[in-house]
Amino acid sequence: MTQKIVVIVHAAPYGSERCLSALRVATALAGHDSKPEVKVFLMSDATVVGLPNQHDGAGPGLQAMVETLVAEGVTIRLCRTCALARGLAELTLINGVSIGTLPELADWTLTADKVITF
Repeated sequence: MTQKIVVIVHAAPYGSERCLSALRVATALAGHDSKPEVKVFLMSDATVVGLPNQHDGAGPGLQAMVETLVAEGVTIRLCRTCALARGLAELTLINGVSIGTLPELADWTLTADKVITF
């Protein structure tokens, strides 16, 4: 049976390493030999991670990590309410990232074997 893991990220992408850590953990999980089903839900200020073409000067950046996750089959959603509050809902997102809802997160949580929050 495939293990289902949900990673919920609240932390802003810049200013601390919590968001980076969340994406690193999700990447490690997605690449694990056991091939769990990994889903990432970005809430609050973490929704900004879904926007393309951000550069922080520290290397390939978060977009490359998000693109790697998408390529690994990870579902990535931005909280609709959070995205609307930040003016992001109508902007172009990184390919493979889309707007999600709290009922969708509730479904993910109820069917998950593990939920990790950052």
